[in-house]
Parts: sequence; C-alpha cells; structure tokens
Amino acid sequence: MDKYQKLLQELTDAHGISGFEDEAINVMRKHLVKPDEVTFDKLGSLIAKRRGKTEKPRIMIAGHIDEIGFMVKEITPEGFIKFLPVGGWWGHVALAQRVIVKTKKGDLPGIIGSKPPHILTDEERKKVIELKDMFIDVGACDGFDVKSLGVRPGDPIVPDSKFQVMGNPNLYMNKAFDNRFGAAVAVAVFNEFAGIPHPNTIYAVGTVQEEVGLRGAGTAAHVIDPDVAIVPDVSLSADSPDHKATFGRLGSGPSITVMDGSMIPNMKLRDLVVETAETNKIPFHFAALERGGTDGGRIHMSRAGVPTLYVGAATRYFHSHTAILHKGDFENLVRLLVKVIKKLDMKTVESLTRK
Repeated sequence: MDKYQKLLQELTDAHGISGFEDEAINVMRKHLVKPDEVTFDKLGSLIAKRRGKTEKPRIMIAGHIDEIGFMVKEITPEGFIKFLPVGGWWGHVALAQRVIVKTKKGDLPGIIGSKPPHILTDEERKKVIELKDMFIDVGACDGFDVKSLGVRPGDPIVPDSKFQVMGNPNLYMNKAFDNRFGAAVAVAVFNEFAGIPHPNTIYAVGTVQEEVGLRGAGTAAHVIDPDVAIVPDVSLSADSPDHKATFGRLGSGPSITVMDGSMIPNMKLRDLVVETAETNKIPFHFAALERGGTDGGRIHMSRAGVPTLYVGAATRYFHSHTAILHKGDFENLVRLLVKVIKKLDMKTVESLTRK
C-alpha cells in the first residue's frame, strides 16, 4: 500500500458527518508531516501552517472534512428510527443501504427501510420515495426496547462502507470521497513541502460543515486571511453509460473548474494552473458544476475577496454510500498543485487582482 492509498483509506473509513467531524479531523492531523502549527477555528476546522521564505503570500488549500449522513429525529413506538438528512441525499441511493448509528453506548448497525414494494400502488412505484417516508431499523421487534441501546434524537448516522481497491487496481471505492479526497490532497501537498523552500506560507485546512452550507470555509478563511485559495473537491464524472462526454472521465487527470453554483473562479489563477499543467505535461480537463457549490463559494468572498480556484477529480456516485475515484487523478492533482504553489510568490499573487 503506497502512502496516498493509506491516506485516502484512513480518511474515508473515518466517520464524520457535518457537525461531528472529530474522528476524521484526528486522522487528517495524524498524517500531517512536521507542521509549524496546528490550530482550529471556533467551528472546529483544522488549520495547519507551514512557514516558507516569507509570511506572505498566504496560500490556503481547503478540503472539507465532513461527509453526508443522517441524524436521528425520533424513535417510533415500534422502535424504528425516523431520521433527518445531513447534506444532499436522493431517495433512490439511500433506500436499503446499511448505516451505523453512533450512540453514547457505541455504534449500532442498521438498514434504511420503507414501505415494501409488494404493496405499493402502480403510481407509487413510479415515484422516488422521499426520505421522510423511510426509517432505520436497528433491530426493532416486539418486546425489545430500542431506546435501551442508547439511541436518542441528535445522534449522527453514517453510511456503512469500507475502502476497497477494485478489480482495476487504479480505482478506489468507498464512501466520503466527497470530500476526504480534498482533505487528502491538502495533506499530501502540504507534506510535499516539508523541508523544501517555498516563496509563501502554506495552510492545509480541513473545513467542517461544508455539506450544510459551506460554513467552516467561511470561518477558517476569516482566521487565515489568505491571499490565494485552492479548493480541491470531487467533480462529476462523465463516463457512465448514460452520460458520455470527452471530459470528466476517470483517469483523465485533474479537473479545473470554470464555474460552479457558488463561484466564478479567478481567471488569472485558473490560467496559471492551466499553463502549469501544460508546461509540465500533466493531464487535465475543464469542468463545470451547474448546481451545487464548494468551499470556494465562501472563501472567495472572505474579507476583501480572495483569488480562488476549485480543482478536483472526476468521481462516480458521490453523495451516495459508495463512490469511485482514480488514483492517478489524485496523484496528478497533487503534482500539479505542488508545481503551482512553487510559483506563488508575492509578485505573482499580486498580478492576480486588479490594481
């Protein structure tokens, strides 16, 4: 197992829905190599600092550490758990999946259930079942008190999934690539500069609560006051049987995003990244996310504004229990960002904004 696989495996296996990120934060912190300083904002985002030749420019690499999941809403008289979504879920991908309810007494296995299809009407069969009509079964049965297991409203619920290398050894499969992928990129790039001179100060950040409103990105950016921000996050794949395109294929290199639902990137920063990829023969593709946003949506508007770019890797099936990522795309994105950060001296950073 190489160092990047180990990093991705440990981060994605960790549990940590929005607001309950401690386990994943601890894994991220463990993998940081010789940071000069590790601090936290008051929402809980991890901020690791590596000093370079100068204090400025400050370069922020922010990957959100939270994952989508659920929260216990109530327990029915029959012992079934009604739940709330934490982050964006589509009913089709949630139903019949295994979950883990994290209680004060320990982890409980469960499964998401609903009205049996055998008794649905023809019209009901045509519709996506809504989350409000589902429940979680952790062992409900006559004569057994589920509350005795320690379940109570507010307990987090995480997808039950484990890291696997697929039959194609270049592909990894697990939950939470959205966005432990980005947190892993931040760690890997940060570690590449251990003991290596660089013309800036680098911050590797694991932001919290992205999936419920980009919240940690805003507080972390306020603390750091970055001069440039790079936001690694997953991007849409376009190589499935019903969605074929020339861009966004697994193994096609990092994605450089021209726009998402929360941000138009700094175009000069985007062009610098593109030029760096082309000069160093690093494969890449352009991408767009018409709906949804990333931490860049908050960071680029922090204080007086921050030149920001969202980069990523094509990923299949994110916002579900199991996603698929190509190891080469991760490695090439790390390689690209290392090359870019070496160029980000004060003169270059000042050239990114209007004078």
